Amino acid sequence: MPDMSSVVVSVNISDRTGVKKHNVGRCTLVADRGLEDDAHAGDWHRQVSLLAEESIDKMRSSGLDVRPGDFGENLTTRGVELVTLPVGARLKVGGGVLLEVTQIGKECEKPCSIYYQVGDCVMPREGIFAKVLSGGDVAVGDEVTVVQNADSPEALT
Repeated sequence: MPDMSSVVVSVNISDRTGVKKHNVGRCTLVADRGLEDDAHAGDWHRQVSLLAEESIDKMRSSGLDVRPGDFGENLTTRGVELVTLPVGARLKVGGGVLLEVTQIGKECEKPCSIYYQVGDCVMPREGIFAKVLSGGDVAVGDEVTVVQNADSPEALT
């Protein structure tokens, strides 16, 4: 049984960019591409977006009615301080998916549609982006582990 403090709580996709994503429960991540059937998948450095549920909880505590996927993130996690990870950090998700962090936060030239839909957007401040090094299936409840590198999958302490 995985450590329930470091898990995927939502797997989210959408058919276009700049909108809330919906939880599909399980999805295939394709190496060098991203989540199957997601609008952000492609040959670039932001193939997968991740946001901690703890960040969403901050928005809830300020009175916003938001849930996983509302900020456009692909994977919502709990128990991993995503925003503290450096570029180059690697995350093992589930049984074999390996992600490499490529960007922390993002700059928005203007408020996105998500900002107008929910009243704020935590993604530019606390979301992270990754590329898929090794693909596979990811599902709600899968363990998320920060690893040193692809050749040494021991968890960092």
